[in-house]
Amino acid sequence: MAAITFSRFYKPRPACFDGGASRFMSRRTEISAGILAFRRNSGVELLLAHPGGPYWRGKDEGAWSIPKGVVESGDVLACAKREFNEETGLTADGPLTALTPLRQKSGKLVHAFALEADFDLSAFSSNSFEMEWPPRSGKLQSFPEVDRIAYFNLATARRKILPGQRAFIEELVRTLDQQT
Repeated sequence: MAAITFSRFYKPRPACFDGGASRFMSRRTEISAGILAFRRNSGVELLLAHPGGPYWRGKDEGAWSIPKGVVESGDVLACAKREFNEETGLTADGPLTALTPLRQKSGKLVHAFALEADFDLSAFSSNSFEMEWPPRSGKLQSFPEVDRIAYFNLATARRKILPGQRAFIEELVRTLDQQT
């Protein structure tokens, strides 16, 4: 009889950890939350994060994301703020606008909140994770969860962001258009 392992489903996230069985979840039941920060310079610019680690090193267009993480505490907004801080080193203060959650191809549900903020990106820092690298080498290496962040104009952000998160940009644009 083959042994059953949960390593593929285990998502350790101490900032949002609730101590319960939610540690063992499939992508179909996973819920993430994050913040889509934006500023208004000569037009709207969006703050996106590029994932760290060797798998993302050579990827750019269609690879960036809103800073986000797995919700395990049940408090979606609190987790979005913590994850934003952990992945960027920045603090999400100010009024937040909930955007419509999106279901990714993997089945994961992503909640996002819009925040108008002009952050000083020189304060950027990210938490890290460990993984075996190179594969099957037996060696653990540490990588930043996010290796860089940047503000992008709308056209560039639409190209850079993961396709499954592009609808957050469109909803934010519609919301801002209605406010003017």
